[in-house]
Amino acid sequence: MAGKTANAFVASDADGLGAVRAILPLDAAMEARFVAYVELVRKWQPVKNLVAPSTLPDIWRRHVADGAQAFAALPAAKRWLDLGSGAGFPGLVTAILLADVEGGAVTLVESNGRKAAFLQTVARELKLPARVVSERIESIPERFKETGDRFDAVSARALASLDRLLAYAEAWLTAGATGVFHKGQDFAAERRQAALSWSFDLIERQSRIEPDSRIVLVDHVRRLPTAGLPEQDARR
Repeated sequence: MAGKTANAFVASDADGLGAVRAILPLDAAMEARFVAYVELVRKWQPVKNLVAPSTLPDIWRRHVADGAQAFAALPAAKRWLDLGSGAGFPGLVTAILLADVEGGAVTLVESNGRKAAFLQTVARELKLPARVVSERIESIPERFKETGDRFDAVSARALASLDRLLAYAEAWLTAGATGVFHKGQDFAAERRQAALSWSFDLIERQSRIEPDSRIVLVDHVRRLPTAGLPEQDARR
């Protein structure tokens, strides 16, 4: 798997583009798109409730820089599927980083109509290589089976337990995609639970935003013969 692990945390007082530059290099076009993206989040926040209001003052570090960690962990991946995209962290962040990369493309899955409309607006206004699918995650594998869509990476942030994420992304992970998931302080327990139902290889990368978080990369996924389907998750 590609990507370098950096040990330094992004300072809690880091703001603006500096917080994102601490994660990975940016060119002028990326910087302009990130500034426009944050402006759109702030503009739409009062009516769309895109992010927790308490995190808005720290949006560059808590959301943009944090979202950039997904791409930084697997920079060779060009075709991304982002599940439960919400306000676009990390999906739209990845799309901005791939905007001028030949073959770069991000599919964002978000069932909430208001948030899906926001994602579409950002993708259109910033001319991003992104498409928005406003459907429930359960319907996506069958849809993409018909279209033949393939992905290099599947990302998700604050969506579900590892066990459920593997089930949601099974169609692509078993076909060779790598899962790139933001996980929190309960991850050790999640990993043990997932191992009861799945065989997989996993690499943990320490988050540079929160000391008790990490970015996990999962591949070579296979459902164990005795595994059942995980419980339905409320957030899709």
